[in-house]
Amino acid sequence: MNITAKDIIQRFKLQAHPEGGYFTETYRSGLAFDNPAVKNTYKTQHCAGTAIYYLLTSGTFSAMHRVASDEIFHFYLGDAVEMLQLLPDGSGKNISIGTDINTGQQPQVLVPAGSWQGCRLAEGGKFALMGCTVAPGFEFEDFQMADREQLIRKYPDFKKDILQLTK
Repeated sequence: MNITAKDIIQRFKLQAHPEGGYFTETYRSGLAFDNPAVKNTYKTQHCAGTAIYYLLTSGTFSAMHRVASDEIFHFYLGDAVEMLQLLPDGSGKNISIGTDINTGQQPQVLVPAGSWQGCRLAEGGKFALMGCTVAPGFEFEDFQMADREQLIRKYPDFKKDILQLTK
């Protein structure tokens, strides 16, 4: 049985994500932090963690953005994904997400808190279903879309990728 992106969208009731692609939240912890360090980092109280399904389809991409928490991507099925990470220290890297570990793909990838990130399907890909776990939990108030020109100025070696992953 061949599964399609449309099947996944319907089965998991995915909605369009502001950064691109589709998502649905699958978990939100009932535990909340009441820790001074968390209060200094976040505007509001945050739960311990959240998780989503995240789907990329041909013609979509995850536009460059950042959040205030660590994110862990988990690859479930479909075609490989190319992720760009631009770190706060001015460095950056391209990562291949997928299950073909013999070619360097990684089925699980950490995006450190405060890092810019974006991703797209590898050339010729039809879809990729991933999960994303965030701790402390994701809140849209912590979500920031990137400004293309500012990223290019700070990370000139990644201009080609930034142009492909910004709107």
